[in-house]
Amino acid sequence: MNYIKLTFHIEPLEPGRDILYAELDALAVESAVDTDKGIDAFIPEDQYTEITAGDFPMTSSVADLNWTTETVEQQNWNAEWEKNFNPIEVDGKLFIRAPFHESRADDFDYEIIIEPKMSFGTGHHQTTWMMCSYLLDLDLGGKAVLDMGCGTAVLAILAKMRGSGFTEGIDIEEWAAENSKENAERNGHPDIVVYHGDASLLGERKYDVIIANINRNILLNDLSKYVDVLNPGGQLLLSGFYESDIPQLESAGRKLGMTPSQQQTKDTWAALIWNKD
Repeated sequence: MNYIKLTFHIEPLEPGRDILYAELDALAVESAVDTDKGIDAFIPEDQYTEITAGDFPMTSSVADLNWTTETVEQQNWNAEWEKNFNPIEVDGKLFIRAPFHESRADDFDYEIIIEPKMSFGTGHHQTTWMMCSYLLDLDLGGKAVLDMGCGTAVLAILAKMRGSGFTEGIDIEEWAAENSKENAERNGHPDIVVYHGDASLLGERKYDVIIANINRNILLNDLSKYVDVLNPGGQLLLSGFYESDIPQLESAGRKLGMTPSQQQTKDTWAALIWNKD
């Protein structure tokens, strides 16, 4: 099978590249890898339709985006992302690696093995790193946890390692949900329940901690649903947005009875913890 290779050039590279990865989720991309100037993405030739700037509104709003296309033969996609996926450390306590990296379990409190495929959430992105940092400090013992937009399930897995009780993940992408299940099993937590879907799945079940590392617009749209299923005294962890978005999000949260508790930033990205009164 042949593939269409899309070679993206992004200026400035960050945060444009991170945003572009999120927008590529809407396309039939089978693999994507970092380059010095942006991203190379690969789509099966029989699934490719011409793309335009309208496919990347968020990226185009923060960066100059250009791309070229060419037809290439099938490649070893695993080898491609292996060359670009390096292990990461969070607060000297957590080590996140791929299956082909050497274990350092003796050097860290927690080690998570992630095969990301095309899923967002390896810990490399600033927002995922900050959410991991929060989870390392929270008391999660026996608490019911929901990971919205779970991606690779790295956050749900860390919550279980930190002692959470019932833990659930939801992702709108079917392949991400499947990847989450695989990673949960790989890390010894097959009891993490993962669903393919969105916030419309939320209903009767209540949670003590909700993690939502998603973009600002989805957070604003679904915020009331998160609050509805959060137990009194529960905590809502939010990221996936810029520091400049904090006032708008906090205004929406206060109207729903949420009280800001913690805030941190990394580069231009932000993460929040709110408490439910």
